[in-house]
Amino acid sequence: MSVKFSRIQGPLFTMACFLAVTGGTVRAEEAQESSLSGGFTGAFFFSQSTGPDGVVRMEWFGSMLIWVLLLLSIAGIGLLVNLALSNGRKTIAPPERMAQIEDLIRTDRWEDALTYTRVGESDFDQMAHAGLSEAPNGHQAMENKVFQSASELAAERFRRVEPLNVLGQVAPMIGLFGTVYGMIVAFGSIVASGGNADPVALAGGIGTALVTTFWGLLVAIPALAGYATIRNRIDALNGQAEMHVLDMLERFKPGHDASPSKTEGDLKS
Repeated sequence: MSVKFSRIQGPLFTMACFLAVTGGTVRAEEAQESSLSGGFTGAFFFSQSTGPDGVVRMEWFGSMLIWVLLLLSIAGIGLLVNLALSNGRKTIAPPERMAQIEDLIRTDRWEDALTYTRVGESDFDQMAHAGLSEAPNGHQAMENKVFQSASELAAERFRRVEPLNVLGQVAPMIGLFGTVYGMIVAFGSIVASGGNADPVALAGGIGTALVTTFWGLLVAIPALAGYATIRNRIDALNGQAEMHVLDMLERFKPGHDASPSKTEGDLKS
């Protein structure tokens, strides 16, 4: 009986040892993979370097560059959304407002048109009010005033969008600065180790160089793309509003069906 038990106990003991060893190996590999995954993710948010003694240290300057680019990325997204919303059709050339003012002028309600455009907030209202205010000086003076108003309004909106362009130009320079710094750290590790640097020691500087370049491009690409898109939209909508105002003021041309004396007298009041 004891012989049979020992024959059974031997294989069971061997199997238990095998499971314990393989289980420990699997857990060790899982822990190592988890550690590597966490380190890879963390490389996008802070910079580390490994000294010749094998001690991992925080690279504060490299981390600061990464954090600056992160903040610029958040600021750039917020600025892009704000400018996209504030430079749309409703704020430059609202169709319903354009139709309303055109109807007032077509029905010879000049005083109402002048009053409504005075209190309007869109660029179209400001262009129309500028043109209508020059009615006593003739049609040519009205057109010149509309041209001047449209140019000033477009220039003001372009100035507000310019920070996106500046952000798109500066962010890659900050990323390039981080790239140069990271390479200096990497070569410093080679010098400190006497030319036999461990690849782990080089990884910190090279990682800083690549990550700062990554964040710099991530900030610059949306900023420059948004700048070009919003600027083109402003130019197109400003031109539409300007042309619509000029079309409405055609009624003030000499020889038109509308009576110039009546319109000028109404607008003087």
